[in-house]
Amino acid sequence: MARRALITGITGQDGSYLAEHLLAQGYEVWGLARGQANPRVSRMRKLLADVQVVRGDLLDQGSLISAVERVQPDEVYNLGAISFVPMSWEQAELTAEVTGMGVLRMLEAIRVCSGVSRGSNTRSGQMRFYQASSSEMFGQVAETPQTERTGFHPRSPYGVAKAYGHFLTQNYRESYGMYAVSGILFNHESPRRGAEFVTRKVTLGVARIKLGLASELRLGNLEARRDWGFAGDYVRAMHLMLQAAAPEDYVIGTGRMKSVRELVEAAFTAAGLDWEQYVIRDQTLHRPAEVDLLCADPKKARVQLGWEPTVSFDDLVAMMVESDIRLLSNGGDPDQDSSWP
Repeated sequence: MARRALITGITGQDGSYLAEHLLAQGYEVWGLARGQANPRVSRMRKLLADVQVVRGDLLDQGSLISAVERVQPDEVYNLGAISFVPMSWEQAELTAEVTGMGVLRMLEAIRVCSGVSRGSNTRSGQMRFYQASSSEMFGQVAETPQTERTGFHPRSPYGVAKAYGHFLTQNYRESYGMYAVSGILFNHESPRRGAEFVTRKVTLGVARIKLGLASELRLGNLEARRDWGFAGDYVRAMHLMLQAAAPEDYVIGTGRMKSVRELVEAAFTAAGLDWEQYVIRDQTLHRPAEVDLLCADPKKARVQLGWEPTVSFDDLVAMMVESDIRLLSNGGDPDQDSSWP
């Protein structure tokens, strides 16, 4: 009988790549979707016709219990979140409820449906839980590169909510003996990235300039440095974490930092353009509290899981630029996920 997986955030970038990966592994894949007529679900079905949908909401405990009871998954991947960091200052309470409290509600749903009690310390036959933690939890970093032992100092409501979910996952593992792990994922991108994120803002801007649809690209802090990788690589790590004999948390990244300036230069180079002729620095686009640098040390994942990234930074950026040029050339709408195949 095929193993069964339930994914929250199925309509997002990571959810789509993870669903593809699990389907290729022979899983029966279910996606949690909110609302009766969610337009993102219909778009998702065009890409992932074999995914089954169950209704549920990270804001509603009862709906999550019902969803878990119906699906009876072997593995649960909690990718659902308010994930755009700048928005978390504007909607801090919603971010806390979805990105933070949503983890508690999902863990409780699994605990209740599995009949797990405190101190049971038995993981045999239990549902396995993956929490999408984030490098934004490190924030004002205490050391570079960051490992599983590096302390957290989040610099946004999003980072704070992610830290809450991370510690909850650890707490349920220790309190109830649940197989619950967190992947501390550093920035990971793809042509399916939302248009509001800086990587996609850059590649869409380059595509518009290349096609004569725009003459400039406005950006904030060009000196912030991140560890950027390909989302398709990172979902493999999520799956590997739930196949390990013992539940442990892992840092996932490339181990190499690039600045936003280097991202911009690579994107314009991929389109055969000189970035300095088009980019305008806009102070209004800076974060209230900036995270200056993030760089992963993925040694533990490499040694214990056998995980390695396969797509280089330059190849990732070129992939996104080429995809956005095709998208806009065909009249696609980036805000409607038209970049999905």
